[in-house]
Amino acid sequence: MLKFNNKEKRILSVILASWGIFLVISGLIMNNQHKTIINTKYKVNINKKKIAEQQAKTNEIKLKDLEIEINTPLSVNVKDYLDDIDKISESTLKSLKLDTSLVNINQAGSYQYRITYKKKIYVGSIKVKEKELPNVTFTLKTIEITTFKEGEALSANPRDYIEEDIPDEVYNNLTLDISQVTPTIQGDYTYYIIYKGITYQGKIEVRNPGPTIKTPNSDTTQNDNTTAETTCPKDSTKKDNTCVCQNNKTYDPITNTCIEQ
Repeated sequence: MLKFNNKEKRILSVILASWGIFLVISGLIMNNQHKTIINTKYKVNINKKKIAEQQAKTNEIKLKDLEIEINTPLSVNVKDYLDDIDKISESTLKSLKLDTSLVNINQAGSYQYRITYKKKIYVGSIKVKEKELPNVTFTLKTIEITTFKEGEALSANPRDYIEEDIPDEVYNNLTLDISQVTPTIQGDYTYYIIYKGITYQGKIEVRNPGPTIKTPNSDTTQNDNTTAETTCPKDSTKKDNTCVCQNNKTYDPITNTCIEQ
């Protein structure tokens, strides 16, 4: 066993203390350096993440919800379907593929279109709406007719009931309702024409035909066999489609006069 005198012991103590202080300081320095490296690495990772997020937002694809009138051709330019197009790079735009095959422009309704980018599919909507019709105002006719024979019918053409000339786009969207009119029975009836949800009312007056006579000068060789219509004399009244004379006189249909009995 080694023995040291007091002087040697003091020297050894100083040496050990110095090494201890050196080791502690070295440990502190290494620890600080390690933290700095970790912090630096962490900051680098955060910056890389922010750059990646900015790049993702730059090329973020957002689709528009579109609305068109029926029979309007669809655009084939993919840019017309994108929102925030300024944030999308040209290289990304060139890689986009547009698909509008599910959209029927000839029929009103809601449809979907698709844009594909790197096997990812984005879906947007297109609403096809009916063409906006012009605003018009009608003046309906008051129509007077004689009672129809069985088998005869009123006109089903709305133009025959409207005073004004109307364009085809309006005519094609009119609804005529004459279901309340009985043309074989005398009376006053109401008919309707509907356009853009507005209902217009017109009047049809059905009257029994007056009495008819044949005069000596009547042309009996006419192909249509029509006869002239006449009214009763002043000193008579009409009853059951015949003239009844007053003062005990008799009605003469040939001369359309009342004669003494």
